[in-house]
Amino acid sequence: MRGVIALIMAGGKGERLFPLTADRTKPAVPFGGSYRIIDIVLSNCINSGIYKIMVLPQYKGQSLVDHLEAGWNIFSWDLGHYLRIVSPQMRTGKDWYRGTADSVRQNLYLIERDNASQILILSGDHIYKMNYTQFWDYHVAKGGVVTLSVVEAPISEAHRFGIVEVDENFRVIGFEEKPEDPRTIPGDPEHVLVSMGIYLFQKGALIDVLKGTDQDDFGKDIIPAMIDKYPVYAYSYKKKNKIKDYVYTTSKDGDQVKVLVEQTRDSSYWRDVGDLDAYWNANMDLTGVDPIFNLYGQYWPLRTLQTQLPPVKTVFKNRGEKRVGMMLDSMVSHGSIISGGTVTSSILSSNVLVRSWAEIRESVIMSNVVIGRHSRIMKAIIDKDNNIPAYTEIGYNPSKDRERFVVTPRGISVVRKGMFR
Repeated sequence: MRGVIALIMAGGKGERLFPLTADRTKPAVPFGGSYRIIDIVLSNCINSGIYKIMVLPQYKGQSLVDHLEAGWNIFSWDLGHYLRIVSPQMRTGKDWYRGTADSVRQNLYLIERDNASQILILSGDHIYKMNYTQFWDYHVAKGGVVTLSVVEAPISEAHRFGIVEVDENFRVIGFEEKPEDPRTIPGDPEHVLVSMGIYLFQKGALIDVLKGTDQDDFGKDIIPAMIDKYPVYAYSYKKKNKIKDYVYTTSKDGDQVKVLVEQTRDSSYWRDVGDLDAYWNANMDLTGVDPIFNLYGQYWPLRTLQTQLPPVKTVFKNRGEKRVGMMLDSMVSHGSIISGGTVTSSILSSNVLVRSWAEIRESVIMSNVVIGRHSRIMKAIIDKDNNIPAYTEIGYNPSKDRERFVVTPRGISVVRKGMFR
């Protein structure tokens, strides 16, 4: 993979994730307690042997830049490796990045001076594991100038995504954003092929196309225009992507055991965390006995910035007063203390304090949050730097919550950063 440069699109406003994106870009939003969303795609790159990476931020990117500089300073310039943070520089005009294609066009000089032959375009805000080496092998075998990664979805979901139309050989013959009457998979009228926003280009063709047009977006503009001019193919992610790893599963006697499998269950997992409900769902997928998305792999590790914090602590054990610090089917990050409260099916980031008799259920709690005594939190997302007062209830009365918080269509209550001081 030495001939591949990965360009990670990290400049979107993430308006449907507001208020989590009030002060940060979507790829910088915390995920899974210890991670940021962008850590997932960066880990995919490293695990696939890609060590030339450019991240293109724009909207409220300082939190993202701080995280990358502190946690991803692992590249050797002597070996030709790099992670470049490429903010808008207005080298080609007076505009900021107008879209995914325009952000690449404004930085073509960086691509042209590198000896790479293939350009991998990635979104910085999706949750998945992907072996880009297999994607590249398929791209080369097909002889494609462009290859798109696609995932199967029910036809009812087509209105939310870019839909790819293919022939029997998976050559792309159509591409349409959020169609009302989508083209289905050949031989399968119930499913469509959704674009994952992952594109592999021959370098020369990408440069020629971007220099020959001022269109702004790959999905809406560039890819549809290339279909009739170049061989464009679709890569079926769920059918072809394979991740070998150790997973923990339940044995016949009920214990958790470690097993090496050739293709893990989350080899076909992909989530576009484009809105608050999808974000909450993706976090909940991490909990439980047999999680849908596994953070504990050794062959496919997920990397992030690891700060120096003490281990998780639980107190008390006074069952007579029901003052027991415990966590069940949950993930709790370093520096957190469960002090006489109960955490169930939830994700807690670092430095969270759960005080006595508090209850947290099916919630995402970000860093530096205190949950006051006797508080009850259910189906909520609480952003960082909040001190929830004693006896507070969140998630039990949606109509009351709407007076203070954002409440999603599914009924998830979202507390913005620093609302409770």
